Amino acid sequence: MSETSDKADLKRSAPEEEKPEEAPAEAESAAEKDEEEENGWIGPMPSEQSAPAPAKKKKVLPYEHIYLENLPNAESYEKSYMHRDVITHLVCTKTDFVVTASLDGHIKFWKKGELGIEFVKHFRSHLGGFKLSISRKIQRLIKFLGCFLAVPIKSLTTNGSGTLLASAATDQTAKVFDVVNFDMINIIRLGFTPQCSEWINAPGDAVQGLAITDSESSRIHIYDGQSGGEVLHTLEKLHSAPVVAMCFNLAMETVISVDRNGILEYWQNSKHDYKFPQRLVSFDSKLDTSLFEFAKQKTHVTGLAASPDGKRFAAISTDRKVRVFQFNTGKMIRVFDEALTTYTQMQQTPHALPNMEFGRRLILHFLKLTKNLLNNLPFRMAAERDIEKTALNTTLNILFDSTGHFLLYPTMLGIKVINVVTNRCITILGKTDNIRPLQVALFQGRIKRQKAAVTLEQEASENPALQNILNDPTAFCTAYKKNRFYLYSRRLPSDLQDVDRDIFNEKPSKEDIIAVPEATVVQRIYENVVLHTTKGDVHMKLFFKEVPKTVENFCVHARNGYYNGHIFHRVIKGFMVQTGDPTGTGTGGKSIWGSDFKDEFHPSLKHDRPYTVSMANAGPNTNGSQFFITVLPTPWLDNKHTVFGRVYRGMEVVLNICNAKANPKTDKPYDDIKIISIHLSN
Repeated sequence: MSETSDKADLKRSAPEEEKPEEAPAEAESAAEKDEEEENGWIGPMPSEQSAPAPAKKKKVLPYEHIYLENLPNAESYEKSYMHRDVITHLVCTKTDFVVTASLDGHIKFWKKGELGIEFVKHFRSHLGGFKLSISRKIQRLIKFLGCFLAVPIKSLTTNGSGTLLASAATDQTAKVFDVVNFDMINIIRLGFTPQCSEWINAPGDAVQGLAITDSESSRIHIYDGQSGGEVLHTLEKLHSAPVVAMCFNLAMETVISVDRNGILEYWQNSKHDYKFPQRLVSFDSKLDTSLFEFAKQKTHVTGLAASPDGKRFAAISTDRKVRVFQFNTGKMIRVFDEALTTYTQMQQTPHALPNMEFGRRLILHFLKLTKNLLNNLPFRMAAERDIEKTALNTTLNILFDSTGHFLLYPTMLGIKVINVVTNRCITILGKTDNIRPLQVALFQGRIKRQKAAVTLEQEASENPALQNILNDPTAFCTAYKKNRFYLYSRRLPSDLQDVDRDIFNEKPSKEDIIAVPEATVVQRIYENVVLHTTKGDVHMKLFFKEVPKTVENFCVHARNGYYNGHIFHRVIKGFMVQTGDPTGTGTGGKSIWGSDFKDEFHPSLKHDRPYTVSMANAGPNTNGSQFFITVLPTPWLDNKHTVFGRVYRGMEVVLNICNAKANPKTDKPYDDIKIISIHLSN
C-alpha cells in the first residue's frame, strides 16, 4: 500500500476523541475528504462504535457501618436450646422476650439477657381436648401424657408493643398470653381450624384486635384479644380463597393479606371500619400495580413483613423468591431469587465450570462461601428438595431490621442479610452450620444492666464499667427437622470458651447422645489470652505450635477458672511479675495432670525482649502452674524457663504491677493485685 493510503487508514481507525482540534474551515474540508473515502469503504467503520455508556453510580447507604454494628454477623451459631419436639414457630418481642413453639403444642418463654437468653416458663398450650365420657382420672392421666394428644400450632404472633402473644392451633382454639408476666390470660374457642393470625392494632389502642383466618374458607375473623375473646367483625368477601399470610403495617395502620390464589389485599382495622386505605396509596386500580404478581406466578406466600416506616413490605413465597414492594404504589422494586434451580442454572452461564466442579468451585466463585459450607452443600441441597415436598415449605418467614434498610430471611445457604438500598448481600449467618434455617426472629433492643454494683471483671475490662445499656444484637432461627433453635450474635463459640454450645435443657434422646461429637472431651488450645486483673487487661499471644503441652496446661487451667483470684505474689521492679500460685506463697500450684511436666525449649523462643511470658519452676522439668512476665530482655533465662507467650497489648498494666510497692524480703506487694478472670479466644 502507498504511504497516503496508510495514513488515511490510520486516520480512519483512530478514536474520535484522539483527533487534534481543527479550525472550522479545516474541519469542514476534512469531513468532505472522509465522506469521499467512506464511499469506497465496504464494511463497518470504527467511528460507528457507540460511545461507552457512563458508569452507573453505586448506591450508597449513609452510615451503613453504624447500622451493621446493630446486626449479628457470626458465621456459626453461638448456642442452641431444646424442645422435646421439632420447633416450628419462633417470635421475638419488643419486651425482650423470645417465645418458641414446637410441633407437640408446647410453648416456651425465654428472656433476653446481657449475653444470650435464659429460660423463663413452659406452657403445655395445645394438647387436644377430652371426651366427656372419659373419667376424670383418665383425663388427668391423658393430660399427664399430653404429648400423645398434642396438636400442631399453626400460628404464633405478638403485638406491636410486645406485651401480648397469641397462639392458634388445629385444636380450633387460640390462646392469648401476657408476655411481660408470662401468663395465659385468654382462651378463644374458634369453631374452625385456623390458618394464620395477626394483631391489627397499634400499641396505644384501647382494643387489641386479633385477626385469625379460616383454613377452609375465605373468612377473616377479628377478635378482642384481651377481654373475653368476642368476635368484633368478620370479613367474608374480601378474599375468595383462604388467607395464608397477613402482616400489620403499623406505620400505615393497614393490614396486608394474601390468599391461597395469590391475591393481595390492603385493609384497615376497626378505627377505619375495615376499609381500603385509599388516602394512603397512589393507585386507583390494582391493575396499575404489581400486587397480582403472586397470582401470575402461581405461588403461595409464606411470610410477609412491613418496614418500620411503612413505605415498603416484603414477601417470601414457595417459589423461593423474595419480593420487595413499595406500599403506596404497589410496585415491585426488588426480587431476590433463592430457588434451588437458580444455583443449578449457574452451570449454564458463560462463566460456568465443568459438571464435576459445579458443586464445589462455581458456588465458591459466585457466593464466596467457606470451605465448610461447600462440605455441607450436598446436605443443604437434599434438605431443600425435601422441604419442597413437605408442609414445612409454608413455614418460612421474612423480616426487616429496626431501620428498615436490611432484610433477613432463611435460605439454603443460611440466613441472608440483604441491604435493600444498595441491593447487596451483607452477610450470611450460619453458612458454616449444618442446618437449614426455616423461621427467623431478630433482637435489636438494648439490655439495661442491673443497677447493682458492677463486678470486678466489669471494672477491670476495657469497656466502660458503669455503662447501663448493653447492645447485643441476636438472630434466632428454627431449623429443618430440628428440636432446637439457634442463636446468632456478633460472637463466635470460641469467644465464649464454651465447647458444649448445644445446651441440653431437655432430656436428650438416644440420637442426641450419639450425635454429641467425641471432640468435646478433647482439651482445647487457644492462641489469644486476656488477663483481667485489678490493674487492667493484659493481652497475650500464646505459641501453641512451638510449645503445645505448656500452652495446653495454661489454657485448661484458665478455662476451668483455676487462676481466678490468684495474686501476683512475686514482683521485682525492673525485672518481672509472677503469679499462678493458689496458695499465694510461691511454693504451690499443680499442672492439669497433677504432677510436674517437662520443659519445652524451642530455638525461636528466647527471652530476648521484654514482656515475655514464661513458666516458673524450681529446676529442670518442674513446671506446674506458676508463670511470670518479664519487663526487660533476660537472656540468662534461656533454656531454663519455657517461653510460651508474649504480651502485645497492656504493657503499661504489666509495668504498673511491676512498680507496685512490695516487701523487700519476700517481693510480695503490700496491696494484693489479683487475676480476676482469663478470657481465651482463637
